[in-house]
Amino acid sequence: MEGYIMKPARITNSLFPVFPSFIDKFFEGNLMDMVGQTSTLPAINILDNTDEYVIEVAAPGMSKNDFNITYDNGELTITSEHKGESTEENDRYTRREFNYQAFRRSFNFSEKLVEGDKVEACYKDGILSIKLPKREEMKPKPAREITIS
Repeated sequence: MEGYIMKPARITNSLFPVFPSFIDKFFEGNLMDMVGQTSTLPAINILDNTDEYVIEVAAPGMSKNDFNITYDNGELTITSEHKGESTEENDRYTRREFNYQAFRRSFNFSEKLVEGDKVEACYKDGILSIKLPKREEMKPKPAREITIS
């Protein structure tokens, strides 16, 4: 059969049979379709300190104006939209490139844990830091020594 490319037998992932494997998608369609559907989310750290929770979002090359942060009924939502454009001109050609990045992340906290009206955020050196202060009654209490009578 000249000119005919045979598809391999369907490979299933025994651990997660519901999710199609990368190999299945590769042979089922155009690889560029998969590339266009990929999205990258920034790396996020969540710290549980004594007095507060801190969420750190790695977002280099952005500015604080690229972010929108809301806190409503225990749900912290971080959204970002960043558009860029570069133009290079020469005697024989003009090259113009556009890029667009967007993401949305949500985190749920119990209203009993966090003082929602005191949430703060700052952006410095490519890191967006969001501080969610714990309610006083939720902070760990120091150990109390009990005297024996």
